[in-house]
Amino acid sequence: MERVNGIGGYFLRTADPVAMTAWYRDVLGVDFGDHGLWQQPAGPTVMAMFGADTDYFGTRPENQDRQQTMLNFRVGDLDAMIAQLQGAGAEVAPETEDMDGIGRFGWVTDPEGNRIELWEPVEQG
Repeated sequence: MERVNGIGGYFLRTADPVAMTAWYRDVLGVDFGDHGLWQQPAGPTVMAMFGADTDYFGTRPENQDRQQTMLNFRVGDLDAMIAQLQGAGAEVAPETEDMDGIGRFGWVTDPEGNRIELWEPVEQG
């Protein structure tokens, strides 16, 4: 079975991407590089599901039909993952995207309509 092997990115909608990038860099110390690439130390990642009525995330957006963030998972073999998802009946975008020096991307939509990006990074060597 093909499995995701880590979180590859997290994307936020914002009215001012330049200012928001500066805030994350200057306030939180996220050292963005090219294409927002941040080399982070190895460590655990928590992934947990919460009820739709949770207030754990703070104030809920008024327009909940608009996805505010997108999760990106790193994968070892994008084609194998896409085939596996299609075999399971998941809603997979028909297109993929290649970015020179970055890797390949594909997308799947979870059962509640949240679009998730899948990233097969270029092997560094």
